[in-house]
Amino acid sequence: MSAGTLIGIFLDQVERRRDATMFMRKRAGQWESIAASRAFGDVGSLALGLDALGVRSGDRVGLIAETRYEWMLTDLATLANGAVLVPVYPTLTAEQTQRVLAHSECRVLVIAGEATLAKMRSVRAQMPALQCVVCIDAAPQGDGERAFMDVIAAGAARHTAGADGLRARAQDVRPDDLATIIYTSGTTGEPKGAMLTHGNIASNVEACLEVAGLTGDDLALSFLPLCHVFERMSAYAMLRAGMTIAYAESMDTVAANLREVRPTIVTGVPRFYEKAHARVLERVQGMSVFQRRLFAWGLEQGRRRARAHFAGDDHTTLAMRLADRIVGGGVRRNMGGRLRLCVSGGAALNPETMEFFFAIGVPVIEGYGLTETSPVICLNPPGRERPGSVGRPVPGVEVRIGDQGEILTRGPHVMKGYFRAEEATREALRDGWFHTGDVGEIDAEGYLRITDRLKDLIVLAGGKKVAPQPIEVAFKRSELIAEAVLLGEGRPFVVCLVAPEFSALEAAARAGGWAGGSRADLVASPQVRELIAAEIERVNLGLAKFETVKGFAVLGEELTQENGALTPTLKVKRRVIVERYADVLRSLYAGH
Repeated sequence: MSAGTLIGIFLDQVERRRDATMFMRKRAGQWESIAASRAFGDVGSLALGLDALGVRSGDRVGLIAETRYEWMLTDLATLANGAVLVPVYPTLTAEQTQRVLAHSECRVLVIAGEATLAKMRSVRAQMPALQCVVCIDAAPQGDGERAFMDVIAAGAARHTAGADGLRARAQDVRPDDLATIIYTSGTTGEPKGAMLTHGNIASNVEACLEVAGLTGDDLALSFLPLCHVFERMSAYAMLRAGMTIAYAESMDTVAANLREVRPTIVTGVPRFYEKAHARVLERVQGMSVFQRRLFAWGLEQGRRRARAHFAGDDHTTLAMRLADRIVGGGVRRNMGGRLRLCVSGGAALNPETMEFFFAIGVPVIEGYGLTETSPVICLNPPGRERPGSVGRPVPGVEVRIGDQGEILTRGPHVMKGYFRAEEATREALRDGWFHTGDVGEIDAEGYLRITDRLKDLIVLAGGKKVAPQPIEVAFKRSELIAEAVLLGEGRPFVVCLVAPEFSALEAAARAGGWAGGSRADLVASPQVRELIAAEIERVNLGLAKFETVKGFAVLGEELTQENGALTPTLKVKRRVIVERYADVLRSLYAGH
């Protein structure tokens, strides 16, 4: 087995700490510790079981499951066989999932949940390359489906009968071998499969560890989707550092699991930190007047300490230390009491949120990257964080600013290309540099700030990416809608600003006899809102949950070149729209 592979990271840690706890999970109300030696046996048995199903080197294995121990087992077992994992979000529709699995020609699909299994059964006939579905916790039916534990048992039996063990199977895997194809939507809405090698992700693991400084004494609570490359790379970094990874029961139980597991490390998206911040403030509102005043005083002392830290001054006053003990300590205990470092990625982190966590004594460092870059390009170094900045390039990664201010990067972290998409690959990879589609600037000390996006792709606060153009086109199929603008960058969900086709609305008003007067009166009428709401619902039915429009406003004017909303080629100027309708957007997101 060659060094610099993901399966090599796992096997090296098994060798180093066979009896140490590598993973934790909660079953029947109790946390279960899984030693490295047991994980080694499970991965080896599953690898042999997948081999018995016909999985060979280079074959694609699909995986649709929430973050859990079985997810990592499947990933490691697939990689040990020299095969390629194709992770898919469970939240995608049947049609979206089918396109990904069919395009990648997955031979075997591992799946969790009865609902997801039923969804896949509805499109199974449209995936001719798929030979077997392995069900983690659902009941298999027919010859084309197998139970996950049965596959592991079959692999264990093969090993007992003399089949090659895990180390022997993994010895031919090389850093340049393809490890995964991760599909990410572009501005056209058509998914593109980023091809990442073992070496791509392993190099990012080493680079990030050099900056973040994780150790074998750390314990992490994992709750982000492992199908997102940020959480997946983080998992391998944690393994490489010799850490223990505990899997949260679900996103709904993260707060409780934090108190139970008491982790030292957490990786999250901005929305997680924003919600945690909001929960703290909600609890404060239920306190007595004296307690609220005490909290406000303590938080202000913490903010002063945080601002001084960001300015390079870590001197603390007696008031700051007292406030940290009384206020910060209480908040930290509610989060387990041992957090020493949090990492935020997937979208831009609000500097105010970052300051709040530093104020309560929980450092949050922000990074930047993309699926195509394995993913981390930049990371704020602990102790030298800059709010509003995504940090410096991690070791081995080059960054420069190209035409139109676009951020370009090259290095061992950059993907091989897009799977079976040569034109898209040529567009993204030019002269050895990957073109991110983001606009930014680098300061004198090498810190990168993201200032805009060349792409229209919307990155939500939770890290999910939404391609607005195909959804907007779907809205504009309605005779009532002239323009539809999807927005939501850095927000918890997507909203839509609708510029109506006034002639059609006015005709409907005359026919129904329910409105007249100005355009402002027309769009304010409940009948118009009902009509547009029906169009929103029509389009939402064909979208994944995270893509659906959860708020909308009907504008009282057209979007034109003359009022600056459209380019000469009639493309929407999103930044202009955001600025022009800032008050409307604030109302749509009020309370969230």
